[in-house]
Formats: sequence, C-alpha cells, structure tokens
Amino acid sequence: MGRKIAVVLFNLGGPDGPDAVQPFLRNLFDDPAIIQAPLPIRWALARFISKTRAPSARKNYALMGSGGGSPLLPETEKQAEALQIQLAAALPGDEVRTFIAMRYWHPFTKDAAREVKDWGADEVVLLPLYPQFSTTTTGSSLTEWKKHYSGRVRTVCCYPFEEGFIGAHVDQIMAAFDQAGRPGDVSLLLSAHGLPEKIVAAGDPYQWQCETLVAMIAARVPQDWNVVGCYQSRVGPLKWIGPSTDEEVERAAKDRRNILIAPIAFVSEHIETLVELGEEYKLLAEQNGAPSYTRVEALGVHPGFIRTLANETLAALDMTGTIRSCAGSRLCPTGASGCPHADVVRKAGQAVRATA
Repeated sequence: MGRKIAVVLFNLGGPDGPDAVQPFLRNLFDDPAIIQAPLPIRWALARFISKTRAPSARKNYALMGSGGGSPLLPETEKQAEALQIQLAAALPGDEVRTFIAMRYWHPFTKDAAREVKDWGADEVVLLPLYPQFSTTTTGSSLTEWKKHYSGRVRTVCCYPFEEGFIGAHVDQIMAAFDQAGRPGDVSLLLSAHGLPEKIVAAGDPYQWQCETLVAMIAARVPQDWNVVGCYQSRVGPLKWIGPSTDEEVERAAKDRRNILIAPIAFVSEHIETLVELGEEYKLLAEQNGAPSYTRVEALGVHPGFIRTLANETLAALDMTGTIRSCAGSRLCPTGASGCPHADVVRKAGQAVRATA
C-alpha cells in the first residue's frame, strides 16, 4: 500500500465575479503581513481601502473578459492538474493529489487544510506558487496554514534559482522576442510585484531573490539587450522598493527602444499581468514613443515550470528536515532575518537552551 501524498499549492487568490472584488480586497488589506498595524487600525484601513479601490478594480477585472472575475483560479487549476499528472508518473506506487489553498478568496487555505485532513494524507508538501520567498506572500500563507492544520508537513519555501524555472522564463522571453519580429534596440523589463522598503529593511529576502534572478536571466538572453529589474503594483503612501516599472517603461520608450516586459514573480495570468503589464503599461509606452511593446506571457503550464514544481516536491519528500529551498537548505544571505530557515535555526536554538 503506497502513501497518500497531498501537495498543497499556495497562491494569492482572486475575485470570481464583480460582487467578490470588494470582499477580496478587504481580506487582502486585513492581512497583518500586508498592513502592519494594530488590529483596529488595520481593520478600518482594510475597509476604507477596499471600498475606495473596488470601483476601479471592477473595471480592470472586466477588461480580462472573465465575467468580471480573475482568471487566477482556473490558471492554478491547470497547473495543479499538470503537476499531479507528472508526480503520479514519478511516484507510481503512491497516490498523489494536489490541493489549492488561496490566501484571500475561495478556495481558502482553511478549506484546503480541511480537505487534506479529511482525505487522510500520509505526507503533506506545501508548495507556494510564489517563486521568491516573502513574508507577505509565502510567509503569510504558511502562518494561515498553521492555524488550520496541526499535522507534520514538508515545506518548499522558494525556488527562484531552480534551473527549470530560469529556463522557462528564458523560453517565454525568446518566444515573445520572435513574436515581436526579433527587433533591435531591445529593453527587457523584468517586473516583479513591489514591496514597501520597510519590509525589506526588516529582513525580507524577496528583493534580493528577485534581483539575483534578474542577473541570471540577463546572462542567458542576447547580451546587447538592456535588461532591467523593476517593481510594479505600488499601493499606499509608503516608500516602495524600486525602480518602478512604470518609470522604466517610460524611460525605455523615450529612448525609442523596443520593449519586452516579463513577469518574474507571477507564474499565472491575472490582473497584474493581463491589465497592468498588458494594457496600462502598453498605453504608457505608446504615449512615450516606444517603437514596440510586447508582453511576455506568464509561465502557466510551461513544461520547465511544471518540472520545477515536481522536482521540488520530490526533493521535499526525500529530505530529512521539514523545509527546503531550491538550494536544498538556506538560500538567502545571513542578513535576511525574514528567511524561514532563520526561524528554524532560532527555534532549534531555543529548544536546546530549554533543555540545557
């Protein structure tokens, strides 16, 4: 009798229709990992921000032609199915099932945890669809999971430098380059979701992982390209990490460069890729004289990406510990106190001191 292996895919989630936009935004901004304020203040801010942003957000969701909702869940379901098929082939003696745990909308993390428990999984692998680790994404999802599931789990914290993941990005970029007619004077903008500077200053490793990935991709594309890492989706009055994507689009356009823009922290198509990168920044590029603007598609079910997810899952099942990165153990520099491996070390040290 083989094992029952549950692989839980973490993702952000998205509203499934116009009526869900405001409650989805409220859930997002009520997360203490997103707005770091005491509960009464965060609660009030979440309701204020969600109410004021909902009308414009509904218009943007309507642009995607998905009934006024996000395509993120259907996209994630395709990835879950492709991963389950690959893992079933790699583990013929076991029963593998993938589960989707969304942070801010259905299917919620608590629902996925209940399904895993009811299924009676022998092994549980937590696998974020956030390639880079951040306390605001994977960290928040892990915190939520622990509220609803007390059994032993194996966790993949991040895989930003995994070979198949990098190769999949390069494949998508070169396919977009071909689609654009292989122009000269290319600016390749590698865009990730931004973070407030104070989160990075507190030890979050996300920016370092993103910028290291940018350098790795830059080494694999034509060397006469201008490759820039940048950050999108700024919200609120805090100072965010940069450079900002809109400023880089405007700069490249004014320099009359052909723009390729690729998401490197989003692995599924949704509002940030289809509307922000696909519509808003395209208009900005055209207004500022860019000869061409081509959006690179998100990884989706690219074979290299699904292979990355499968390889990380298999490695997690074989490890003796409870958490791994694509480097096996800790990936981040020592100054990144927000790295989840640092938390493991701290807890181990506390346990040793408690028994001394």
